[in-house]
Amino acid sequence: MNPLRQRMIEDMQLRGLSARTQECYVNAVRQLAAHHHRSPDQLGEEDLRQYFLYLANEKKVARATATIALCGIKFLYEHTLHQHWTTLKFVRPPREKKLPVVLSREEVRRILTEVRIPVYRACLTTIYACGLRLLEGAHLQVADVDSARMLLHIHGKGKKDRYVPLPEPILQVLRAHWRTHRSPTWLFPAPTRHGLQHSLAHDAGPITRSSLQSAFRAALQRSRIAKRAHVHSLRHSYATHLLEAGVNLRIIQENLGHGSARTTQIYTHLTREVRATLTDPLNQLMQGL
Repeated sequence: MNPLRQRMIEDMQLRGLSARTQECYVNAVRQLAAHHHRSPDQLGEEDLRQYFLYLANEKKVARATATIALCGIKFLYEHTLHQHWTTLKFVRPPREKKLPVVLSREEVRRILTEVRIPVYRACLTTIYACGLRLLEGAHLQVADVDSARMLLHIHGKGKKDRYVPLPEPILQVLRAHWRTHRSPTWLFPAPTRHGLQHSLAHDAGPITRSSLQSAFRAALQRSRIAKRAHVHSLRHSYATHLLEAGVNLRIIQENLGHGSARTTQIYTHLTREVRATLTDPLNQLMQGL
């Protein structure tokens, strides 16, 4: 590892950035260096300007990809190299307003039924039933289950922990699945060459992000549901289904771990009740056409 990368990683650690964020930022800087075939500390402000134009006009990257590239590169230059260039202040991808993909309750059931490997089916079921992010579900530990209070302790994004309600059927799913591997640490351990039984000596860690995503995509394809859903769609569906069931928006916000109610309000116009206020009058208006 070269000294500049090591220094940047240490700076990110001092700032308390998560391991996942550190990985994304380092990768963003690596791609910048590969594009110019030079070390980042040898680049000038015009080089950065041309790189962001390349991302926008030639690669046409998605807003999320552009944002990660900007944040990673900005961190390197401002915090590690102490270069405060104007380009890094006004380069910002345009905001997008995309509605999340929401699955019906029947569609969620169909997809989960098609997940063939038990560890992925148990994890995806828990993600939906508790409204979790992908890694929040994949990294659940045995100690996170509070069966006495029927709560799950979630190690949330940005090191913001929270508790979410644990439905009784999900507790039974977790217990039944744990008995198949008996990992002392993980609820959803990755398979090892020693088989399903886990021990402290043979701990491969939790299931990976990519394996869980692959399991979901395969199940979605087998279900023949045409929606462009992904694992995070289970979290969107959880919030929408709770709203339809009459749960207070503030409670849903806390369960999801949203810092602002504005983030949660996107689900308010995705419910059946809201759609019906327009659909029913439209149906009456179109009668006889």
